[in-house]
Amino acid sequence: MTLKEILNATEGDHFEFKEAKNNYHFGEAAKYCCALANCGGGRFVLGVSDKRPRKVVGSNAFEQPERTRKGLMEKLRVRVDFQLYEYEGKRVLVFEVASRPVGLPVQADGTAWWRDGDSLVPMPEDIRRDIYFLESDHDFSADVCINALIHDLDQQAISNFRNIWASKKKNERLMVMTDEQILRDCGAVIDDGVTYAALVLFGKQAALRKHLPHAELVFEYRSANAAGPAQQREELPHGFFLFPDRIWELVNLRNDLQHFNVGFIVFDVPTFNELVVREAVLNAVCHRNYQLGGNIFVRQYQDRLTVESPGGFPHGVSVDNILYKQSPRNRRIAEILSLCGLVERAGQGMNLMYEYSIREAKALPDFSHTDKYGVFLTLHGIVIAKGMLALLEKIGNEQLKLFSTDDFLIINALFHQQQLDESLLPRLERLITMGVVEHIGRKKFVLARAFYDVVGKAGVHTRQIGLDRDTNKELIISHLRKSGEKGAPLKELQQVLPGHNRGQIQVLLRELRNDDKIFLRGKTAAAKWFIRIKSD
Repeated sequence: MTLKEILNATEGDHFEFKEAKNNYHFGEAAKYCCALANCGGGRFVLGVSDKRPRKVVGSNAFEQPERTRKGLMEKLRVRVDFQLYEYEGKRVLVFEVASRPVGLPVQADGTAWWRDGDSLVPMPEDIRRDIYFLESDHDFSADVCINALIHDLDQQAISNFRNIWASKKKNERLMVMTDEQILRDCGAVIDDGVTYAALVLFGKQAALRKHLPHAELVFEYRSANAAGPAQQREELPHGFFLFPDRIWELVNLRNDLQHFNVGFIVFDVPTFNELVVREAVLNAVCHRNYQLGGNIFVRQYQDRLTVESPGGFPHGVSVDNILYKQSPRNRRIAEILSLCGLVERAGQGMNLMYEYSIREAKALPDFSHTDKYGVFLTLHGIVIAKGMLALLEKIGNEQLKLFSTDDFLIINALFHQQQLDESLLPRLERLITMGVVEHIGRKKFVLARAFYDVVGKAGVHTRQIGLDRDTNKELIISHLRKSGEKGAPLKELQQVLPGHNRGQIQVLLRELRNDDKIFLRGKTAAAKWFIRIKSD
C-alpha cells in the first residue's frame, strides 16, 4: 500500500493514526495493535495526523522498528510487519498487524482490547463468546491462500507424498497421475485455489516465507539445560513432505541404548522411541495454530525431548481428556496425512505415546507447561523402573496385544502404587479375569502376586494385602463391638465392607473366629455374629 492510499484511508477498525512526533509508549502501541488484530487486522500509523485532511508530521518514535516489531509479536503472538516511508524528509512508520487467530482473541497484558469508535475498550463479552464458540470448528488449513499458486508447491515434496500414498494404498495408478491431480485428489488444491494445508505440506521455502512465514519447524540439540546457543540447530523452512524423516534422523544421531539385566533377561531400551518421536512431531504439525506467530520447536536433550507448538489445546481438549477427546484444529492437514498412513483420521497419536512410554518404563508424556498460547510436550527418555520391563515381559506380548491404553495406565499406576483414576475402574474386571490384577478391598487393587515375584517385590504384595486385611478385620470388630448384644448378620457386615463380596467377608469372619475374637449364634438367615468379650 502506498503512503497516499494510507493517508486517504478511513480511520476505524483497520487503521489507527498517531502523530507521535518525538516518541510513543510501547504499551499503548501494543494496545492499539491488539485492537487492530481483534478487529481483523490493520495498520498502526505513526507520523501522520489523525484528522482529515491528514498531514504528514513525521515521527521519531521507535528508532529501531525491527526490535519493536519483535516485542509486539512476543506480546500479542500474532504476525506484525513494518514499513518505513519518507515524505518531504519526514519519517512515517507503519506497523502492519495480522488478524487474530480464528477462535482466539488477542490480548495485551491480560486484556483483549477492542475499538469502540475512537476509544479503546475491553472486548465485549458477547463478541468474546461468539469468537470462542462460533469459530471453534473452523479449519484454517482448508482455507484458500490468496495469491498462492500450484507453482509454489515443491515437486519433490509432491513426489514423496505420492510414493508414500501409493505404497500405503498399494495403488500403482497414483504413480502415473499428474502432480495437479494428486493435489486435487487429496484436497490440497481445490477449485478456488491452493489451500494453506498445501503450503504446510508441500510448499517451497520461498512460498512459505511469503505466505506463511512462521510455519517452519526448527530442531535443536542441547547437551545441557543452560541457556545459550544450541550445539546443533537445523531449520526446516519448507513443506513437511520434503523432510518427513529428517527430524527422526537428527534425533537418532544421539540416541543412546540403555542396558538392564533383570534376572536372566537383558533389556536394551533406546532413550528415544522412533514411533513416539514421529507421533509427537506429526501431532504438532496437525494441531498447531498456524495463525499465531512462532515456529514448531523440537529440542533434544540427553535425557528428554520437548516439542513446542504455537496455540494451546484445541477447543474442548485438556490434559485431563487428551487421550479421549478428539478435536483436530487442522482437519485438512490431518486428512492428507491420514491418506498415506502417517496419522489416523480420528486420532492424535497420543495413545501410542502413552502406551510406549509405559512399555519402556519411562515417565508419562508431560504437558505441564502448556497454556492457551502454546502446547509444550516433554517426552522423557530415561527408564525409571527396570522392574516394569520385567513385569510386562511376564505378562507376555500376546496378552499385551489385547491391552488398551487404559489397561497400560492401570498397570503403570498399580506398579508405582499410585491412586487409580475413577475413569479406569470399569477396565479392572477384565484385568482381574486375565489374572493380571487382584481385588483386595473396596476400590483397592494390586497386581497379581506372580508379577511382584518376577520383579523381586513379593514382600510388597504381602504388605499391601496384609495391611488391607487387618484394616478390614478391625472394621468388622469395631462394628460388632458397637452392635453389642444385638449382634450383626452377614448382610449388615456387607454394608461395612461394600467393596467385598459375600465370600471375601466370610473368609475374614472365619479368621477372626479362629483367633477367638468373634463367634456365631444361630443358623442360616437368622445367624448373627458377636464380639467375644474376654474376662481378665
